[in-house]
Amino acid sequence: MRILIVEDDKDLNRQLKAGMEAAGYVTDVAFDGEEGHFLGDTEPYDAVILDLGLPMLDGLSVLERWRRAGRTMPVLILTARDRWNDKVAGIDAGADDYVAKPFHMEEVLARLRALIRRAAGHATSEIICGPLRVDTKSARVDVNGEVLKLTSHEFRLLSYLLHHKGKVVSRTELVEHLYDQDFDRDSNTIEVFVGRLRKKLGLDLIETIRGLGYRIQDPAPATPGGAKA
Repeated sequence: MRILIVEDDKDLNRQLKAGMEAAGYVTDVAFDGEEGHFLGDTEPYDAVILDLGLPMLDGLSVLERWRRAGRTMPVLILTARDRWNDKVAGIDAGADDYVAKPFHMEEVLARLRALIRRAAGHATSEIICGPLRVDTKSARVDVNGEVLKLTSHEFRLLSYLLHHKGKVVSRTELVEHLYDQDFDRDSNTIEVFVGRLRKKLGLDLIETIRGLGYRIQDPAPATPGGAKA
């Protein structure tokens, strides 16, 4: 998952980036409203952490411009302001949730997971696909109760496909959401990780849609005779 952090406090920005990356997110950062608006308007993000008190362009204006332009990514606003009307203004401008400073990193991560989960139509941190069960909070993956050991890249790839279960996800989209901007987009890394995932899962869940990308979806139910419907 790819996250944008827009925060002008350099120390806090650095702490948020470290916390997000430790949790497995790919992160981009901006230190003022104009840079943040540009990135959010031109790059694909799964969620944004947005401070309200930004130089150049305030956070509410950034958010309003994104929403007017049809940008629908979940936005978690950060604010040092404790007045209720500031929080209401953020929600009315199109924010999905807020955290007041000072905050605990665990709370930010929990709220971020919830926003990404809800945007993908999932009510809990656990995503089930046939015998495959993935807990996005603990990064636990098991098949028929047997826990699998995945690398961070493998887990991010599997998690992204599951968050978009039933949809065809292109290779370009996977690269944009799972890797830093300096990633070699001409490499065959995605294909390698898909191959490793299939081998570790031991399941025929990840489908290659030739010329389009990959899709993971619930297996077809078996008929009484044992064959799939």
